Amino acid sequence: MADRLAPSTRHQYKHNGQVVYEWDQTINEVNIYVNVPPGVSGKLLYVNITTQHLRFGMNPNPPYIDSDLAAAVKVSESFWTLEDGVLHVTLTKLEEGEVWGSAIAGHSLDPITQQADQQRLMLERFQKEHPGFDFSQATFNGQVPNP
Repeated sequence: MADRLAPSTRHQYKHNGQVVYEWDQTINEVNIYVNVPPGVSGKLLYVNITTQHLRFGMNPNPPYIDSDLAAAVKVSESFWTLEDGVLHVTLTKLEEGEVWGSAIAGHSLDPITQQADQQRLMLERFQKEHPGFDFSQATFNGQVPNP
């Protein structure tokens, strides 16, 4: 069941045909993934996460991303890592269970993809709230209030 609830693919945000970043979400977190140039170490990167804003780049260059987030996060529980040439920013949602339509404000998913994410997160929420029950065959046709 857990495999079915995990994000199956990352959403891509592209600009001029180039992937700027990829992202996915769980019931608690939004994860952003950015490929960095070869040889770049964590010491060269700067990342600033505030409640509703994300700014990161490579010193001494201007920020690669300096944008508002789609929703608020818990700054004290959010963090970043650099592994195998990928900057991974983990943002802990302020409102657990909230479905984000995008990681960065203004970079929205198409409605079909957003609905699929919402259904997957509802399954994850129900599984968490009712361990031992199998919701793998459940379907949803409406909104469920936030927990």
